Amino acid sequence: MKKIRVMVVDDSALMRKLISDILSKDPAIEVVTTAMDGLFALKKIPQVKPDVITLDLDMPRMDGLTALRYIVHDHQIPVILVSSLTTTGGNLALEGLAIGAVDFVTKPADAISAHIQEIARELIQKVKVASTVTVGRVPHAALPPPAPEQVLEKRSRSEVLTKIVAIGISTGGPNAISMILPQLPADFGAAILIVQHMPEGFTHMFAGRLNQSCRIRVKEAGEGDRIEPGLALIAPGNRHLKIAKLNKRGVAVLSASPAVNGHRPSADVLFDSVSKEFGRETIGLLMTGMGEDGARGLGRIRAAGGYTMAQDEESSVVFGMPKVAIEMGHADEIVSLDRIPERLISLVKEVNACAGKSA
Repeated sequence: MKKIRVMVVDDSALMRKLISDILSKDPAIEVVTTAMDGLFALKKIPQVKPDVITLDLDMPRMDGLTALRYIVHDHQIPVILVSSLTTTGGNLALEGLAIGAVDFVTKPADAISAHIQEIARELIQKVKVASTVTVGRVPHAALPPPAPEQVLEKRSRSEVLTKIVAIGISTGGPNAISMILPQLPADFGAAILIVQHMPEGFTHMFAGRLNQSCRIRVKEAGEGDRIEPGLALIAPGNRHLKIAKLNKRGVAVLSASPAVNGHRPSADVLFDSVSKEFGRETIGLLMTGMGEDGARGLGRIRAAGGYTMAQDEESSVVFGMPKVAIEMGHADEIVSLDRIPERLISLVKEVNACAGKSA
């Protein structure tokens, strides 16, 4: 079987060796070369023709984001970003995803880090997934700056919650969510709960960036947060997100219970919770990502009377999670990324109109 050819780019000799050693232990991967910065990497690409590149972001001469633009535009090679868990590193990683990187991993602190094995498994898995991705097939769009009126429109809304939109998403998710939420109106009549597979610490930055560009409010979910129309809550990294229903209203419940399908947060945990608490008042949406997290939970939403959608293959960066749900027969509708905002707006209006007539 042909091995996945990987180039490792990092200005630290220790990190180049550490990442190379991690990847080389997998028989399906071959590290063909390393580079100490973006300029060396760009010179080596035509010579070694890597299938995947791991790319540090903070480097001298040519930084990671500049190199990434050339790699995506000129070579269409899948890139996994290697980012430090800092505010600066996190924001750079999010910018890199908007430019066209497939995914990112948190840079290990050193060769004897207590989490090195966990990072190793994640890095190997993401390199393998990246090797299957066609760069440029799915459009990437940076978050637009918010118009002043969008900021002024944001406010807490006290009306009774009649609809929940629950979204599960993984690889390719930050870009996809960044294309959906800014298109929703300030008076969007449903609450949105999102499980995005993302490390602890990054979800807070991701939610903050989205909030600056959306008419609706967006925040990282906190224990006891009220769930209300026009508010999107993103599950914190390393915590499951559930919902509790109190007097026809909902509150967020966070849990540190074991990972499900290898993930915490897990889309299945969120979907199971909303199906039990809100049933037919739920719209479930499973989007781009590897594995099968959320597929069975989407079926439970459907069985409870809710409406379910899965992203189509053409617009998915990785057609894993939605594919499993579709094959299981759990999706009422298969929808492309560019149509998701209008479908959500339409479905929520239909349900809220029916609720108003029956009131």
